[in-house]
Amino acid sequence: MQDSFIEDGILYRQHTFSLPLDYARTSEKQIKVFARELVDESRRDCELPWLVYLQGGPGYPSPRPGSASGWMKRALRDHRVLLLDQRGTGNSTPVTHQTLAHMTVEQQVDYLSLFRADNIVRDAEEIRQHMGIKKWSLLGQSFGGFCSLTYLSFYPESLKQVYITGGVPSLSRHADDVYRATYQRVKDKNAAFFAQFPKAQTLCRKVADYLDNNEVMLPNGQRFTTQQFQLIGINFGGSGAYLPMYYLLEEAFVDLNGQETLSYTFLNEMLAQQSYQTNPIYAILHEPIYNQQFASQWSANRVRNTEYPEFNYQAGQPFLFTGEMVFPWMFEQLNNLKPLKQAAEKLAEKSDWSNVYNPEQLSKNKVPVACAVYADDMYVEMDYSRETLRNIPNSKAWITNEYEHNGLRADGERILDKLISMADSIEALPTS
Repeated sequence: MQDSFIEDGILYRQHTFSLPLDYARTSEKQIKVFARELVDESRRDCELPWLVYLQGGPGYPSPRPGSASGWMKRALRDHRVLLLDQRGTGNSTPVTHQTLAHMTVEQQVDYLSLFRADNIVRDAEEIRQHMGIKKWSLLGQSFGGFCSLTYLSFYPESLKQVYITGGVPSLSRHADDVYRATYQRVKDKNAAFFAQFPKAQTLCRKVADYLDNNEVMLPNGQRFTTQQFQLIGINFGGSGAYLPMYYLLEEAFVDLNGQETLSYTFLNEMLAQQSYQTNPIYAILHEPIYNQQFASQWSANRVRNTEYPEFNYQAGQPFLFTGEMVFPWMFEQLNNLKPLKQAAEKLAEKSDWSNVYNPEQLSKNKVPVACAVYADDMYVEMDYSRETLRNIPNSKAWITNEYEHNGLRADGERILDKLISMADSIEALPTS
């Protein structure tokens, strides 16, 4: 199914595909996968190369652009762009607490196990074939970069060039290694924030102590806890996050007849930042994206308790925000994750995950791969990215401290232009 419209000189075409839920059982259940095609309206009938955008996450839909700005502006100069809503997100048979409610726990586990990078890539490859496209290029942001290396592992012959921003994962490390590195990065971001805003430490302790000693409800009726408050540290991974965070803390309390209480404005913002409520894949599969023949067993929580206990706030001790981590208590505290608690526990113990990368195939790579690797990235460890790229021929890394993890959003036109130039300069190995 396809429909179209024009906005601000861009032609938008909507595509919906019926694809197998499980590619090992293609004749059984189907899901809908949605993709949005964009092209400069003046070039709508031109033969242009395709660029597929793979969003970060997991569990988030592709952008809904309103104009040709940022990386999209650069891409539309010489490409048709396909914005893929990865399975389970956006308009692609979305996964939410509502859509999972009719399933048993076992059915939820089996279903959710099919929403990792391997099947996202299989969906994309089915779409490529359906649309009659010989080859296309990829732009993978964050988790989208993980998916790009999966695509290179499975279907390298389908790819012309690959551009990755803040998303070159380890091919083999256990999730524990990932979180050890992540906690250290998060500590560094905390130190930088509290050094710039010394009063913020006092304000954070005040909020945490209030939450520990009072029953505070968010606008959805959910009790708000210090652990949930710590989660907003995930914002430290993007540029320009410190000042808005400080402003938020400044206005956390309101005086009611001589008594200080947390303001509705603050609590409403705290709820708005719990994207896990509307995008449960992000919570449920955040650790399993790393799993290949092993179970994560709540890796971030184990590493926190055994190696970084300073993140477990105690009154009178320094306060630290956490980062991009998922914890088992989230499925006990967050309203829309509570119904998924048993499925999440089973997925944390699941060890028979298939491999999402093929290091042998990647070691023979002939597709030009250009990557922006951010030196201070709080989400993806630079050293692991470099470790991976050393074993992928025809790859180049632009290692920079000019940007945080959200560089593509902050200065996408420049970043994509540089990556395209890098990929063009890579002399691919001759086809044997």
